[in-house]
Amino acid sequence: MFTGIIEAVGSVKKITSSGSNRTFWIESPLSAEFKVDQSISHNGVCLTVEEIEGSLHKITAVDETLKKTNLSSWQPGTLVNIERCLALNGRLDGHFVQGHVDTTGICKKRTDKKGSWEFEFEFPKKFAELIIEKGSVCINGISLTAFNVKRKSFAVAIIPYTFEHTSIKDVHAGDTVNLEFDIIGKYLLRSISLKEK
Repeated sequence: MFTGIIEAVGSVKKITSSGSNRTFWIESPLSAEFKVDQSISHNGVCLTVEEIEGSLHKITAVDETLKKTNLSSWQPGTLVNIERCLALNGRLDGHFVQGHVDTTGICKKRTDKKGSWEFEFEFPKKFAELIIEKGSVCINGISLTAFNVKRKSFAVAIIPYTFEHTSIKDVHAGDTVNLEFDIIGKYLLRSISLKEK
């Protein structure tokens, strides 16, 4: 379980393939602190640390993960938001994030608001019930507040600190991002759907 508060930004250094799997070596300021078998959020995707070499750590994405996230588009140099799992004795500064990406979205527009940035994202309309005005949404692992929510799109506002300290600065119109919707909304929707049957 994560919070969507990014601890560091890493970058992809090496990519190899084996069958349908893809392995990534990520360099980050936190890599040397990780432990093998630790679960780490990479752009909102919970992946297991397999090896550590200095400032690098190794992760592998299986076919299912590659199909449902933007990891298949990663290249050497791609910036990656990094977050360690939630410590139960810590504060929940973002929202509950599982690290299980629901779908990908497309950045439709990026606007410099002269002090902040506004991004508009489009997503498959079958997920429309999972996002609400002023509700939480996780974009590439970042906990953000959605507004101007429509059937297939929503917007987020990015403050300078988040812009500078996450990979959102590298997202432009046409780019694909990982989306995870609020887990509480998922359980509520599931409960309601079962009562209707």
